[in-house]
Amino acid sequence: MDKLRNVNTAILVDGGFYRKRANYYIGKTDPSTAAEIMMQHCYKLLFDKYEQRNLYRIFYYDCPPIDKNVYNPLTGKSVYLGKSDEYKWMTAFLNELKCRRKVALRLGRISENAIEYSLKYESLKKLLNGSLKLEELKESDFSLNIEQKGVDMRIGIDISSLSFKRQVNQIILISGDSDFVPAAKHARREGIDFILNSLGAPIKEDLFEHIDGLIKTGVKLPEDDAN
Repeated sequence: MDKLRNVNTAILVDGGFYRKRANYYIGKTDPSTAAEIMMQHCYKLLFDKYEQRNLYRIFYYDCPPIDKNVYNPLTGKSVYLGKSDEYKWMTAFLNELKCRRKVALRLGRISENAIEYSLKYESLKKLLNGSLKLEELKESDFSLNIEQKGVDMRIGIDISSLSFKRQVNQIILISGDSDFVPAAKHARREGIDFILNSLGAPIKEDLFEHIDGLIKTGVKLPEDDAN
């Protein structure tokens, strides 16, 4: 058997994308379990029959939760996000990742001026077709819109830095965003093997064109592998 090619691999995780796909596959779990599942998923990406992938570092990109008051148009009252379950979960999740070996957090921020409640699309359709009346609206018909700042920029900078400094031979990006096409092109020009893990989500052709490989594997619970 031929000797496996030895490569140093950095794994970059687009946190917002990862959490959405993880919730799609396995639903909500407690912060400690969620962190462990993410770590196991990343380590599984290192197994390849043609290469010996050595982990350089896992870079996790996300935004810490925000603790401010947001006006709820249905109740007419302000909601303090610092006491929400989502705030507590996200804070604990990020703290879990901070304690994990070879994990580096790259945190952006949430735009305070772009946080607002909006009517969900399905609820809006029901209102317009008459199957839902205005007085029947519930809090579950609204979603909290949050805009992240600085996350994509940090991913792009790290891809460029890892490539230019030759710190790794290979980058595995967990994402499905075409915004990273310029960074992927730069990495490949520098000789980096650039692989995308889309977690089973479809990707656009312009992104597929500028990667060296696609891993579609989704997120699994630890016990799934034992079955």
